[in-house]
Amino acid sequence: MNRTDRLVGMVMHLQGRRVVRAEELAEHYGISVRTVYRDIAALGEAGVPVVGEAGVGYSLVKGYHLPPVMLTVEEAGALFTGGELAKKFTDGSLDAAVDGALNKLRAVLPGDRKDHLEHLARGTVIASMPGSPVAGAGGGPPCLAAVQQAVARRRVLALSYRAREKQEDTMREVESLGVVFYGGNWYLVAWCRLRKDLRHFRVDRIQNLELRSETFGTREDFSLSRHIEDYARQGETFPAKIWLAREVQERARAESYATLVAGEERDGGAEFSILTWSYDWLARWLMSFADKAEALEPVVLRDTVRAHAEAVVKRHRSPRKRS
Repeated sequence: MNRTDRLVGMVMHLQGRRVVRAEELAEHYGISVRTVYRDIAALGEAGVPVVGEAGVGYSLVKGYHLPPVMLTVEEAGALFTGGELAKKFTDGSLDAAVDGALNKLRAVLPGDRKDHLEHLARGTVIASMPGSPVAGAGGGPPCLAAVQQAVARRRVLALSYRAREKQEDTMREVESLGVVFYGGNWYLVAWCRLRKDLRHFRVDRIQNLELRSETFGTREDFSLSRHIEDYARQGETFPAKIWLAREVQERARAESYATLVAGEERDGGAEFSILTWSYDWLARWLMSFADKAEALEPVVLRDTVRAHAEAVVKRHRSPRKRS
């Protein structure tokens, strides 16, 4: 990136945030803090009203806005792709907002870039792989948008939640700290006032929720990224070894939430080592490949696959009676 593009980018970065630290700008643009100081001085000389406060950061004078900058073809395509992914992997509560944003994007693009976007739209399909989970496929109402509002505004949420192992709902008041996507589902990370601890609430298991007017203060000792890293390290996993035919290996890598470590090649396929949080889940996943997959180790995994297979055979042993 040349300096002119970087200076324009800095103004846009500042315009989109209330306060930005020099260290953040340096990391974002891959430059030194000293270079940030020189760039900020250059913006000031060019008439951009940047205000700096020691120990706090930089901000633009209230009311100043950079004139609209036209998107490149690549930027417009990236926004379109991101919008389509959001519609595919959220619970539907964001669909209207995404469609509205994409329509506004189309409206401001010049003719050639608008045509490019239409060609991209016709030539893009975002589909789930067979057997892979779809975000928001649970029983709760579409509420991801409301959860995101609670996080952004630091608002307390009152929710009715149904845990996996229980049939009855529990009422919770939570301080919404973050939203994450893992294991095929969206989770609200929040301080639960009932449990007096951090909890992960799967969004599609929220049965009802109310966005309270009450707000809560910033937790200076909490970092969402650090919390997720610690959470992942603490999660219990179990080793397994499987065999996959060559023609299904690409699909398996796309669907697996753990790294497949390749081993010996044999019989038109290869053996793989994998860590799983559930042998039952892994067994059911392997069955989706029919005879193109085999559970090798441990014995409990092979036994689980066999038990599921016997149950399938039993259900299909005789022709179904028509009513």
